[in-house]
Amino acid sequence: MTLQQQFGNTDIYLFDQLLRGNIRPGMKIFDAGCGGGRNIFYFLREGYDVYACDKEPEAVMYVQGLSQAPEQIRCEPLEEMSFPSSFADVVISCAVLHFAEDDTEFAGMLSASWRVLTPGGLFFCRLATSIGIEKQMEPAGENRYHLPDGSTRYLANEKMLLEWTRRLGGSLVDPLKTTVVQGQRAMTTWVLQKH
Repeated sequence: MTLQQQFGNTDIYLFDQLLRGNIRPGMKIFDAGCGGGRNIFYFLREGYDVYACDKEPEAVMYVQGLSQAPEQIRCEPLEEMSFPSSFADVVISCAVLHFAEDDTEFAGMLSASWRVLTPGGLFFCRLATSIGIEKQMEPAGENRYHLPDGSTRYLANEKMLLEWTRRLGGSLVDPLKTTVVQGQRAMTTWVLQKH
């Protein structure tokens, strides 16, 4: 079996958490905005207890088809999801929060994702930020920016992420790690433990 067959297209930074033992068999995994399931493919195949939601019906139907428990994959917006509080050991939020339209939606999406995480649990987030590309972006209002890659995204910055870490009652598992893609966009890995 190739690595591709075993792990699919799992985000490399999420794969790093697996390699380091921060995500282990027996943990309940929740993907907040799962899309087509690329970051839960491995967990589904390995028999983890996986839950997910996304607001796109086609994506949810596809992921339900991969799951042994399709009722655990739901079509609903993050801010209105019906999952209980404090049930997941790991919450994955990968390339989701930067689609917020404004500060209120960002706060709603983030708070809902955090709500389902159990105390002591791991919050793994990858999101577009302004870190390292501050001079390449143009303001579009409400913390949204036009980026050189042609997209418009809600962009957090380092100060915001550290302030949200404090407000949520979490602590950094790793320092913030940002990848700048040839001055076109920046993606930050934000990994927290819930207290």
